[in-house]
Amino acid sequence: MGYRIAVAGATTDIGREILNILAERGFPADEVTALAPRKSLGTEVSLGDETLKTRDIEGFDFTGQDIALFAMDADNAHKYAPIATRQGCVVIDASSAYRMDHAVPLIVPEANSDAIAGYRERMILASPAPMTAQLAVALKPLHDRARIRRVVVATYQSTMTAGKAGMDELWNQTKGMYVPGQEVEPSVFPRQLAFNVIPQIGAFMEDGATDAEWELKSEIKKLLGSSVRVAVTAVRVPVFVGDAAAVTIEFEDFVDEDEARDLLRESPGLMLIDKREDGGYVTPVEAVGDFATFVSRVRQDSTVENGLSLWVASDSLRKGSALNMVQIAELLGRDHLRKG
Repeated sequence: MGYRIAVAGATTDIGREILNILAERGFPADEVTALAPRKSLGTEVSLGDETLKTRDIEGFDFTGQDIALFAMDADNAHKYAPIATRQGCVVIDASSAYRMDHAVPLIVPEANSDAIAGYRERMILASPAPMTAQLAVALKPLHDRARIRRVVVATYQSTMTAGKAGMDELWNQTKGMYVPGQEVEPSVFPRQLAFNVIPQIGAFMEDGATDAEWELKSEIKKLLGSSVRVAVTAVRVPVFVGDAAAVTIEFEDFVDEDEARDLLRESPGLMLIDKREDGGYVTPVEAVGDFATFVSRVRQDSTVENGLSLWVASDSLRKGSALNMVQIAELLGRDHLRKG
């Protein structure tokens, strides 16, 4: 006996990818319902070889649905997730709506799968921001070995998290650079992104950090522990999909780089590609389309006591978002809902 699954926001990039991954991984579903706002009613989406027509989420009865995977923005998650939970459906949410709610577990299965049991309090599980997900996969095995004292992160983030409008702006700006009179002024991003990098993701806060930097810092602390100190500089780069980060870690105890490589090599969800030669690392281009989080450039950092530096890259649409949600659903079904 399989599960009845609803995908809310099925026409978004994340929603479509959730459907792809449900089919790819053979998720045990008897029924999958694609939900979207009324403006997208009837839009066709793919579930493997099957075509689904989206239904209107407004007024949808979640009674009898086992799991709802929400790929909508925070406002819509706040609006519809409580309706689903009141009707007995467990919600797995991709937005920022519930990530910092103390009663809602924030889940990266490779890092804290045992926390899924906490879903019962609110009937909601939160999936972190894409960058948090890939960093948690890389940091957790090292944290278990030597306890992380401090993490300094510089991110290189694609336009994926800015949605279709952000991707379109990058595409049109890039084309416009070669066609006189067709230059595109920035509207989604604060500066031109084509052939450029922007040291701002999100709005600035009083302390000079952006809300995206605060989000990443807060989510890492929620996943690894409040004692971990985190400094973040979030940078937007002219890439459509795929995120990367340069990470420096300070541990409580010494971790040799060879031991770190062994730990990373053996950790689930990770792929270590670390050759000290030209091209002996993974970039976002190679990460796109893969389920793994890739780690490269592992080396000692002599500027701090017990320091280690590394490079992390991942498909922000897959492991960063859709895959993480499907993995949560798989574990929720296997260990907690247990149908059939």
